Amino acid sequence: MSEATQLFTFLPYLLSITSNAVSGRIAQEYREQFGLSVPEWRVMAVLGDRGPQTQRVLTSLTLMDKVAVNRACKVLETRTLASRRPNEQDGRSHLLELTDIGQAMHGEIMPLAVAMERHLFRVLDTDEVAQLRSLLERVRDTAGDLDGPSTDSGNFGLL
Repeated sequence: MSEATQLFTFLPYLLSITSNAVSGRIAQEYREQFGLSVPEWRVMAVLGDRGPQTQRVLTSLTLMDKVAVNRACKVLETRTLASRRPNEQDGRSHLLELTDIGQAMHGEIMPLAVAMERHLFRVLDTDEVAQLRSLLERVRDTAGDLDGPSTDSGNFGLL
């Protein structure tokens, strides 16, 4: 088997390109209809699902770079889709939350995203989708377990 062929069967690579393809297809819809970038929608999606969050928590929940989260938050604020208020639990941070306009947009996008998900995964039956979801959650959880200091000298940063 050649190196090029091995790359296309290397699971981290396959997960990455599949994720990008699926996210890109869904992103095309909300970019065209709502003018949102992927990071802006990810922040909106988390805020719509979880309510007000600090930027630090948004960075953690979206697994995006803090600069990308900061930019997305600023755009959402500029477009009055989100607003910032002091975090009463710690006087240093702020909570970002969707405005009424942002909630309305989130309410329009979520059904489109769910419909697109159904369309993209129509090649799988219900049990296969449930199994894929479960398998991906297990891999994600294992990857999260690797976040701490590693005693392994192996190079896991291949892709």
